[in-house]
Amino acid sequence: MSVIMDADAMARTLMRMAHQIAERNPTLEDLVMAGIRRRGVPLAERIARNLERIDGVCPPVIAIDIEPYRDDRSHPRSRASFGETPSMSDQVVILVDDVLFTGRTVRAALDAVVDRGRPRAVQLAVLVDRGHRELPIRADYVGKNIPTARSEKVRVRLTELDGVDEVSVVKEEHGD
Repeated sequence: MSVIMDADAMARTLMRMAHQIAERNPTLEDLVMAGIRRRGVPLAERIARNLERIDGVCPPVIAIDIEPYRDDRSHPRSRASFGETPSMSDQVVILVDDVLFTGRTVRAALDAVVDRGRPRAVQLAVLVDRGHRELPIRADYVGKNIPTARSEKVRVRLTELDGVDEVSVVKEEHGD
């Protein structure tokens, strides 16, 4: 296992991404941060707090559950009900995830977003882009590009879920 990003590097990276989002979106009042469950949600919350430090506006953060939208399940579940979450109509939605790999998670998240309304624009922010895309999807904001082999796994650990902030690359173990 090799550690690619520690807590300090992650904090700096998320602040840089927030600055990039603020530069591209001069009006933060119509911005919605949509974190893809699980690790995308705390990352979206951190970026939103950083945006508040930069511009004094903290965009709302919602959690996106992509499970009902996945195309790699043999029996897809029914579409999610969203309850009291805000409409995405005419908003700029920033989808946030930890690792961009094949692009299938982002495709499912786009379906979930559209079910909540027609956004004015959707932008993608990822902490790590590891390559190996299967769909034509590219992030607007990338914390770090990490070239990987398919036999490797990028592991993102966050204080909110794991007790530590860290990004590492590990060789996948294959049992015989």
